Amino acid sequence: MTPNAGLPERGPVPLTILTGFLGAGKTTLLTRILREPHGLKVAALVNDFGPVNIDAELVESATDDVISLTNGCICCSIRDDLVGAVMRVLDRPDRPDYIVLEASGVAQPAGILATFGDDALRDRIRLDTLACVVDAAEFFSTPDLTEFRLFQIAFADLLLLNKVDLAGAEQLARIRHVLATRFSRCRVIETVSCAVPLGVLVSAGHGGLPAFASLAPGRHHADCHDPACEHAHLERIDHGTQFATWRFESRAPLSGERLRAVVSRLPTGIYRAKGVVCLAEAPGERAILHVVGKRVDIMHEGGWDGRAPMTRIVAIGARGCMDDAGFERLFDDCLPLKPTPVTHRSPACLV
Repeated sequence: MTPNAGLPERGPVPLTILTGFLGAGKTTLLTRILREPHGLKVAALVNDFGPVNIDAELVESATDDVISLTNGCICCSIRDDLVGAVMRVLDRPDRPDYIVLEASGVAQPAGILATFGDDALRDRIRLDTLACVVDAAEFFSTPDLTEFRLFQIAFADLLLLNKVDLAGAEQLARIRHVLATRFSRCRVIETVSCAVPLGVLVSAGHGGLPAFASLAPGRHHADCHDPACEHAHLERIDHGTQFATWRFESRAPLSGERLRAVVSRLPTGIYRAKGVVCLAEAPGERAILHVVGKRVDIMHEGGWDGRAPMTRIVAIGARGCMDDAGFERLFDDCLPLKPTPVTHRSPACLV
């Protein structure tokens, strides 16, 4: 199945924005995204404040589809260049499945977000994730820039606290205190070399659970030979000691109002959730649930194309955060008539 299977050919293209101060690890993260074997056509837009875009040169080995935005900052002085570049990407015959924008280290997210509110882009781009990369080792090294870093963090859906291996226990404790004090609902993932499951950052299109699950931590178990099996068979992978997944399915329609309330109350250790949903308010229309960090979207995207309406939701979070019984009760409360849901849960630990 392709990531956009069953969707209008010219629907909105999902966009991930990578922000964070100079040297935090954004280019490392972008290169990881481009080199993952996800099968997506990804266009990368790379902004560097100077006249020579070194970051763009660094990621060119990962993909040929890199657009350089130089000699200015996309949050202010070259916003028109950014709009023009995105429009050219969207107008290609081989339009990408996904766009990743690496902002300059001095860019402010507010200006970038304002750019994507432009009338020319509003209906053609869907903001997927705004991820801020923070250098844990250098967090306090320049006190006059601490507030600048915190301002970048404030706009993020997800915060990647990178280089934790270089920061030391005392420094990490100080950073955690600052973040807990200033951003109590912030989703924070501590990383080394920006190693995170792709499914946390990228939710390609709205092709439904299969496309999303392929980007989540875990894969079908080698001992399962049933090609029709859709259970979450998970085996040992690199991210297994840090992340876990949870899965919910129901053939009964859910209350949209209750669903929004439930996902808004998920703990901060849940980084990402997505699903195709059948809502009681409009059972003939396929709805898409999209949760990243503290942002919740529920959108309608046409009918079911002859398929039986069914809700399928996957969540990715920190290991130990997956309260299977508690989550089942929460989502069961979304069922207006309270029939018994069909629920598949992956292990709380992926190892």
